[in-house]
Amino acid sequence: MIAGVSTACLYPKLLEESLYDLALNGISNVEIFINTYSEFQKNFAVSISEILNHFDVNCVSVHPFTAEIEPIMAFSAYERRTNDALEYLKHCFEFMNIINAGIFVLHGNKGSINAPRELFCERYSMMYNLGKKFGITVALENVSRCQSGNLGFLRDLSNMLGDDIKFVLDTKQAVRSKENIFDIINTLKEKIVHVHLSDNGELGDCLMLGKGRLNIPRLISDIYAYNPDVSIILELYRSNFNGISDLTSNYNIILNNIKNIQG
Repeated sequence: MIAGVSTACLYPKLLEESLYDLALNGISNVEIFINTYSEFQKNFAVSISEILNHFDVNCVSVHPFTAEIEPIMAFSAYERRTNDALEYLKHCFEFMNIINAGIFVLHGNKGSINAPRELFCERYSMMYNLGKKFGITVALENVSRCQSGNLGFLRDLSNMLGDDIKFVLDTKQAVRSKENIFDIINTLKEKIVHVHLSDNGELGDCLMLGKGRLNIPRLISDIYAYNPDVSIILELYRSNFNGISDLTSNYNIILNNIKNIQG
């Protein structure tokens, strides 16, 4: 299990500047949030790889801005769009191979235009199997505005696809969906491979760790019991913290909790 921070925390600062700031402040694992198409280009990927290598930072995962068009491209009845979506994913996966990232974060379909479970499984399997060819795990995130925000839906997918599905747990999205975070963990178990972590409480659903009521030690311990290889990534909005020192302090909270579990 490893701790990390998402470059999305520093949005709208440029990706390379966000990565540089995190690396310079001792963050050893990151999730990279791609903000626009030009950032998928090979020369840009190489420049990101150079920053990672220079600071000995590991990129765990990639989360693209194109999550908003996944419903219309990958989950509609228009077959040509699905084919184009797979071609687009190849570019994403090539980028990920250059920077040595292993997890692709998928939102899936919007909840307002529900796809039948069978269709969802078919399309997810296409993306999942394509990812395997590149050595990448396509993991579905629970997102409140998407079909994946419903735990019953995730449970059904898990049962239907068996070992061929993996998940990202996002704590703030669980709160927004009015789903119990620990019920999600106990339902999806070892299929959770990645976590977007923030605290929550009376002051909001996306707070710095320690500013809400989420039992962080229990969450990390429960996840570790099912899958010790999970990456726990701090994901906050820029309005939820003051500066880079807040991110490093939260990163250290995650790191210390992991160390306590591992002994």
